[in-house]
Amino acid sequence: MNVLVVKANNRPAAEGVSSKMYEVFMNEIGTDANVKTFDVFKEDMPYFGQDFFDAMGKSVHAEPMSELEQRILTASAKAMDAFMDADVVVFAFPLWNMTIPAALQTFIDYIYRAGVTFKYTAEGPVGLVPEKKVIILNARGGIYSTPEMAPAEMSVTYIRNIMNFFGIQDINEVIIEGHALDPEAAPSIIEAGMERVKEAARSLQSVKA
Repeated sequence: MNVLVVKANNRPAAEGVSSKMYEVFMNEIGTDANVKTFDVFKEDMPYFGQDFFDAMGKSVHAEPMSELEQRILTASAKAMDAFMDADVVVFAFPLWNMTIPAALQTFIDYIYRAGVTFKYTAEGPVGLVPEKKVIILNARGGIYSTPEMAPAEMSVTYIRNIMNFFGIQDINEVIIEGHALDPEAAPSIIEAGMERVKEAARSLQSVKA
């Protein structure tokens, strides 16, 4: 079983709860699986835009590329290969400013590709990787699980929607929330959340690709 862990928080584990979730998951998953980390803050990942489209066009026609075009083509291929090779994809990320970190957005932009992760049909788009399993590890200081706040949550909702678009339905969400609102309860909230992270990691030990 190939497990790809997409780490999308560059804060130290002592300061970033989703960084701690990543560490706990990695410590608990064991050695039975082939686990790789893709740290979006450490990878060379130019923003997705016209440079990417220019690079793709030049690649098709074997035309010379600029340094930036070559970088973005190499980066997007690396992200896509890592995603496609994985049986299980784990996303560890925080809610920042109501959404996902920009570096994680770039990773999603790289793997959001017609003919690879989805296709267009006369009946509408169809996901092409339904066999994958996804685990979402997310931390948010406020509480967004209430009916009133749920519409403002655009991090887990976004990742879930993209994975559904790719055809993936097997999604396990582990969310730690509300710890910034109640400093006294924060340690117990985080501790309980980390136990659920461990459970998510252990659940993979019985999964066979």
